[in-house]
Amino acid sequence: MLDELMALMAEIFEVEAQEVSQDTQFGDLPKWDSMGHMDLMVALESKFGIEINADSIRDLVSVKAILEAAEAKVNG
Repeated sequence: MLDELMALMAEIFEVEAQEVSQDTQFGDLPKWDSMGHMDLMVALESKFGIEINADSIRDLVSVKAILEAAEAKVNG
């Protein structure tokens, strides 16, 4: 799932895949601003078939946090 997430983020934020790592956080990429963050949340819901509620959006500000949340929702 990590590779899929990083590829999705590279696509959303229009950067090369190698610019996204497990350590990437909100603001590290030029297009990962508040609007880009919302685009990412919508893309995550679509890609992984999960629902992200408004309360968790503000906590999902790093690749690690997003990965952990997505895996938890997908796995159950």
